Amino acid sequence: MTSTTGTTSGTSGRSARTRGAWRNWAGNVTARPARTVTPASTAELAEAVAGAVADGLPVKAVGTGHSFTAAAATEGLLIRPERLTGLRAVDRAAGTVTVAAGTTVRQLNETLSAHGLSLANMGDIMAQTVSGAVSTGTHGTGRDSASLAAQIRALELVTADGSVIGCSADENPEVFAAARLGLGALGVITAVTFAVEPEFLLRAREEPMAFDRVTTEFDQLVAENEHFEFYWFPHTSGCVTKRNNRTAGPAAPPGRLSAWVEDELVANGLFQAVCTVGRAVPAAVPGIARVASRALSARTYSDVAYKVFTSPRRVRFLEMEYAVPREAAIAALREVRAVVERSGFRVSFPVEVRTAPADDIPLSTAYGRDTAYLAVHMYRGTPYRAYFTAVEQIMTAHGGRPHWGKLHSRDAEYLAGAYPRFAEFTALRDRLDPGRTFGNPYLRRVLGA
Repeated sequence: MTSTTGTTSGTSGRSARTRGAWRNWAGNVTARPARTVTPASTAELAEAVAGAVADGLPVKAVGTGHSFTAAAATEGLLIRPERLTGLRAVDRAAGTVTVAAGTTVRQLNETLSAHGLSLANMGDIMAQTVSGAVSTGTHGTGRDSASLAAQIRALELVTADGSVIGCSADENPEVFAAARLGLGALGVITAVTFAVEPEFLLRAREEPMAFDRVTTEFDQLVAENEHFEFYWFPHTSGCVTKRNNRTAGPAAPPGRLSAWVEDELVANGLFQAVCTVGRAVPAAVPGIARVASRALSARTYSDVAYKVFTSPRRVRFLEMEYAVPREAAIAALREVRAVVERSGFRVSFPVEVRTAPADDIPLSTAYGRDTAYLAVHMYRGTPYRAYFTAVEQIMTAHGGRPHWGKLHSRDAEYLAGAYPRFAEFTALRDRLDPGRTFGNPYLRRVLGA
């Protein structure tokens, strides 16, 4: 590919070009960068950053667009990840694997499985790049095992002056502590080293359960299972629970036909149709929800971990998620239910509840406290602001911390009070990026100017 207008002498002609608008997965964020690059190496990426700085352009790296915020949006240089992918190193003695930052979570899992290895925990989709996932705090659910960022053992980072630095608990430890979940504010991640372990099997038990029972037994269900989560269907008293625990096997995955029926036909195709009807005829949503919640059945299966942790998600939506102290989870959920019942909201998506143990990452939503996550969704194209605002008021009253990659209205003043090490993070940002090369309006709102 030849260079086009907008490319400078400081960037590789093969990887630099102008482009039209970039949009995220949900379609609610659009950016029109002046220049786009797709570097294939750390050296190319560092050269592109240095060239943008010389031209006075801000810089942002984007993943696959699964964030609902404008965290990666820029009018300057947009760094895309398509060519910065692949395995860099496997260290079985250290129990680590290093991959390039643009590697997707799917590619990471498939690579690990080919080597007989696995992450301890992960979220429920695999489309994101590893750098995007860790930078926004992607997590699954776990009694003892935490988010993707908490499983990082080292990072390679390009800073605002074009320098390439490595960081770990032993090398640049203050940078490592913060950059594991850095919102793209400290530099551009080019490689991530994860802690891994021998591949294991998980046994999943999915079971409908009444709202009153699951909320009454929540603490027990969390304590008794390595990974517990549940979904409450608004306008109903029905929930679906999922318990994932390690098993010695043998593997017993769902049959191909039953998996297609459950995961594609019901969870995606039928759900898409239901959401479309609900968007067109909001009054039908409660009745549809009641029918859907009663139609769900129990199932049990086992497979390699990543195939159990993750599911296909093809229905597009907008999402807000808050982290609250674990002891506040059920009270907050009951308040959300009360708001839905007394309002005119018509909510076709279930409310998702997950957990995580406390960790030590300064901007982690689980920093310093055992945490529960409550996530609310609305089908794309459906009015969502009033519902999200009402839920957000409940979450902030419980000391909630918004997921960095999902919709929220919090600003730096609120977040400085929610995170004990917020000032430490922003001071490091001042040192690494004093000119705000990696800044944008979203970061100005959540981190301050």
